[in-house]
Amino acid sequence: MVSEAPALTAATPLRLRAVAVLLALPLLGLVLLLGEPRLDVHWEHHPSHFWLVLTAAALNAGLAVATGSSARRRGDARVFLVSMAFLCAAGFLGLHALATPGVLLAGSNHGFAIATPVGLFGAALFAAAASAPLSGERGRAIIRRAAWIQWGLVAVMALWATMSLGEIAPLGAGTPPERATGPLVVPAALGVALYAFAVVRFLRLARAHPSNVLLGMVVGCALLGEAMVAVAFGRNWHATWWEWHLLMLAAFAVIAWSAHREWHEERWSALYLPDTAAGTREVTVLFADLQGFTSFSERHRPREVSEMLNEYFERAIPPIVERHGGEVDRLIGDAVMAVWGRRGDQPDHAERAARAALDIQRATGEVSAAHPDWPRFRVGVNSGEVLVGVLGAAGGRTHTMIGDAVNLAARLEAQAPVGGVAIGPETLRRLPHARTEPLGSLRVKGKAEPVEAHRLLEVD
Repeated sequence: MVSEAPALTAATPLRLRAVAVLLALPLLGLVLLLGEPRLDVHWEHHPSHFWLVLTAAALNAGLAVATGSSARRRGDARVFLVSMAFLCAAGFLGLHALATPGVLLAGSNHGFAIATPVGLFGAALFAAAASAPLSGERGRAIIRRAAWIQWGLVAVMALWATMSLGEIAPLGAGTPPERATGPLVVPAALGVALYAFAVVRFLRLARAHPSNVLLGMVVGCALLGEAMVAVAFGRNWHATWWEWHLLMLAAFAVIAWSAHREWHEERWSALYLPDTAAGTREVTVLFADLQGFTSFSERHRPREVSEMLNEYFERAIPPIVERHGGEVDRLIGDAVMAVWGRRGDQPDHAERAARAALDIQRATGEVSAAHPDWPRFRVGVNSGEVLVGVLGAAGGRTHTMIGDAVNLAARLEAQAPVGGVAIGPETLRRLPHARTEPLGSLRVKGKAEPVEAHRLLEVD
């Protein structure tokens, strides 16, 4: 278990100044090396270069997978763009590592050699975009185009590798430059500006919502900006050249370390947009619970109880929920909570949940038919507005939903017939062609007025 980032206090400005001083040291070192060329020693060691760059690429690949998974689960544009920054850096750094003479190619290759500054510039574009305001339609538009953006980036990297290996101009011609000149100076300068923009924006977010991840992004972007400065002035295989390689490795290591220090669940939640961290959604919630589970547990050994639950869960509930586009929010013993519409991208969330509920009862009915002494599920489904966001603090965070619609779904499940599905009035309203039968006015705990519940029989 790891700790949360400390809250901002009176001592925070002093700590930030100390960090700023430490971040200035690499630039001072670069100025010293450039002012005293005799100190800019030459050291050409291919294995060290290969493993240094490959380690940086591997770090980025791991960060891209982690943030990409979080972005897909939560539909968050900022986390998605951060994942694209890591993916861009990982791909081009991998190409640069393979450019090490004697690894894949006998000699140096122009396209592979300049892949790192190009990859760092691309990562700067994504990082700056991620730090910009993305709430509302802008963020939703990015998520709608996420697959195109991701595969477009992969296609660019594949094309770059193909042109480099095929020595197709302009990537295959000539000897790699001693230092960034001509066309490379422009992306290096723009990269510095983009990383500076990202530093300012992420620092503003970190001041408002202190976290290890946000502070890691601030430091990482600052180091990458410094690496771009060194790219413009460093000479191949000299100390100034090695400096920007070490700076980029340090940048990604800092980000990975800061993420490691966060609670494992919702590790990237500090990056979430406001609507993801705490926004309202129209959703449909499903609760499923085993009737008679307690008495079954009293009569059977723990291993038999576990086998029963695993049979149900492996064959029925989570697979069916996912097949209908829902998400399992949590498993608590024999109870399951699932949701549709969490990201605001399923206008038919009620119909999806209703069909899933009926399929769950059919599938679990088949399982229980082979085991007559096993308990059966009751299912409750309800639709309505909820608050979707991150709950918890140090020691545990989760992304879940709270609201009356969730509570009513749980109450409906408790009133549902064994093997049946009970739905609330709002879900029924959204299913105009469903076949149902009334369960009557139910007195539900916590509700002032009775709730008209219905048993769902079929969805046309």
